[in-house]
Amino acid sequence: MTHREDNFKNRTSENENTPMPEGYLGFGYDPIASRDGEDSGQVAASVQEPAETPEQEMLDAYSRAVIQVVDKVGPAVVNIRVRMSMPARTQRGVVPFEAVGGGSGVIIAPDGYVLTNSHVVHVGKDIECSLADGRTLPAQLIGEDPATDLAVIRVLAEGLPSARLGDSSRLRPGQLVIAIGNPFGFQASVTTGVVSALGRSLRSQSGRLIENVIQTDAALNPGNSGGPLVDSLGRVVGINTAIIARAQGICFAIPVNTARWVAGLLIKEGRVRRAYLGISGQNRPLPPRLVWQLRLRTNVGVEVLGVSEGSPADQAGLHVGDIIVALDGNAMRGVDDLHRYLARTTSGTTVEVGAVRGAELIHLKAQVVDSPAA
Repeated sequence: MTHREDNFKNRTSENENTPMPEGYLGFGYDPIASRDGEDSGQVAASVQEPAETPEQEMLDAYSRAVIQVVDKVGPAVVNIRVRMSMPARTQRGVVPFEAVGGGSGVIIAPDGYVLTNSHVVHVGKDIECSLADGRTLPAQLIGEDPATDLAVIRVLAEGLPSARLGDSSRLRPGQLVIAIGNPFGFQASVTTGVVSALGRSLRSQSGRLIENVIQTDAALNPGNSGGPLVDSLGRVVGINTAIIARAQGICFAIPVNTARWVAGLLIKEGRVRRAYLGISGQNRPLPPRLVWQLRLRTNVGVEVLGVSEGSPADQAGLHVGDIIVALDGNAMRGVDDLHRYLARTTSGTTVEVGAVRGAELIHLKAQVVDSPAA
C-alpha cells in the first residue's frame, strides 16, 4: 500500500468513528433540530431560500417579455366607438335607428393616424377614440379598403404614443405573439399565443380574397377587431380582424406588410386603386376532352355570369357564358386567381383575355380601369 493510500484510509476511518451531530439527515445539517431552546422562526429566517428552478426562470422570462411589450405598445392602442344610423322595422314601418358599435385600433404616427379594420368604421357616422391616458377624442375617417378589411382614421391630437411596425414576412409558426384590444368594451385586454400558421386566405366582406393572413391562437373576441398583434420585441406584425365563431383558438390577423402598403395609400390618396374588368363570375369546371383539345393549362375557369355595361369587359367583347381561362397567358383557375391578378395590375393597362366560347378558345384585348369600389 502506498503512503497516499494509507493516509486516505486513516482519514476515512476517523470520519466513520466521529459521531454525527443530532439532526443530521445524511444530506446536510439541520440547524433547527440541533439548537434546542432557540426561536425556530429566527433560525428559519437565517436559512437561504432555495434557488429558482429552470421552469420558474423560464416563466419569469416569458412574463417579463409580455409585460415589456404591453408597456411599450399598450399606450398606442385605442378603443374606437362608432355611432351609426340603421333602418329598423317597427309597426309604423321602417324608421331610422341609431346604433353604437366599436372595436380597437393602433396609433401608427404621433400626429394621430390610427390603423384599424374597415368593418369597424365602415358605416360610422361619428367616430370617437378613447386613449390609454383616459382622453376621449373625436376622429375622422381618412380612408378604407374593404378588400383587405383595413381603414385609417385620424385622432385630432398631436404628440401621441405610436407603435412600431414590424415585418410580417419574417414570422415563423410557433413564434410568440401578443394581442391587445378591447373585447366587449373591456379596454386594454391582453392575450398571448403563438403564430399557428402563415399564408392563410380569408374572404373579406367585399368578397375579395385576403392573402397571406396570419393564423394565431391568441384569444380574440368581438371588440378586438382592429387591434394590434405584436411580437416579443413590441413590433406590430398584424391587425386582428376575424375569428371562427364555432371554433376555439382559430383567429386571424391581416399581415402588417399588407397593412403598411394599404395605410400608405389611404393616407396619401384616401383609397386603394385596383384594376377593374367589369364582370361577375363563378368557378366552372371544364370538360377533360375540351381541356385536351384546346391544350388548356387549367381544368377550371371563371364563367362570366354578367358583364357591366360600358366596362372594359363589355368593350372587349366578353359575353355571358364565356369561360375565362387566362389573363396575359397566365392560367386563371378560378375567381380568386382573377382577383389576385387584377390586384397587381395597374389601371390603364391592356390585358389579353383568353376565354372558352363554345368549343373554341378566343383571345380578346381589354383595357382595365380603376375599380368603382375604390
